[in-house]
Amino acid sequence: MEYTRLGNTGLKVSRLALGCMSYGDATAARAHRRALDEEAAQPFFRQAVEAGCPARRSSSRLTRR
Repeated sequence: MEYTRLGNTGLKVSRLALGCMSYGDATAARAHRRALDEEAAQPFFRQAVEAGCPARRSSSRLTRR
């Protein structure tokens, strides 16, 4: 995995992260209408972990308006 400095903060972060907005319960309030449930999402998470992706980006803030 390739890492870089985050601006001038001194933090080292991976250049790759798995965005998780499209995973979860599609019937939940404010959910992405094409969200994948846990079973359908597993291959994507497995591939990210096997590729060494250390970060998963998930936030309820992504769906609030």
